Amino acid sequence: MEGSESEAIFDSLNLNPQLFINETLNTVDDLLEDAFDFYLQEASKLLKTEGTDRSQDLIKGVNYVRNLVQSSLDKRLAMWEKYCLRHCFTVPEGFSLPKNDELSGSCSMVQDALSDPNVDAELDSLRDKLTLVGAESEKFNRELKELERQSASSGHCAGLINEALQLYEGASAHDMFQEMIQTATELRVKMQKLKTRQAEKTEHARAERIYISLTDYFNLNQKKGLSNAKLDDLEEFLAELKKM
Repeated sequence: MEGSESEAIFDSLNLNPQLFINETLNTVDDLLEDAFDFYLQEASKLLKTEGTDRSQDLIKGVNYVRNLVQSSLDKRLAMWEKYCLRHCFTVPEGFSLPKNDELSGSCSMVQDALSDPNVDAELDSLRDKLTLVGAESEKFNRELKELERQSASSGHCAGLINEALQLYEGASAHDMFQEMIQTATELRVKMQKLKTRQAEKTEHARAERIYISLTDYFNLNQKKGLSNAKLDDLEEFLAELKKM
């Protein structure tokens, strides 16, 4: 690139591609050195080699790995440097910089365009339209999510209905009717048994209350007995029995 037309053009613009490349290469070297220094420190802590005979062995091993990485990296960076100089920092053939008058005119046109109120109005209009489109897009997204939710719910209901229809179609009407009759019969038998048990329980409780009442009465009137009991006492006792 030295002495070429590209170099002259970059120099006129106060640009130095080679300086940029050199700074990039130096930055990579610094990063690589810092990385392996940190690696050596951490390895020394983990392996506890500091102050021991193994410390030098660890340093040699790390340096060996560093040299391998450095060698491979240097080759790749050399290829990258050549590519940049040949393709990235080479101007097309016949390229020439605009003259000062043309450059001033272009700058003036750009400045006029930037200060044009019509352009500002168009930009404001575009911003408003962009905001409106964003709001509508958000609204459409919400509606789409709601439709997806409704679709999923409808699909679930349809699945339940289909399952019920399959069960209905799988069993004939006669079988279903017979099953209903059998269920009703079993329910009637269970209800009858329940009523019988409740009646027996009620009768047993009534007999027990009568027995307790008789026992209490005779305990209170052991000396008198029924033959010596007063008529009022007997009537009162019979009334209590009827209440039970």
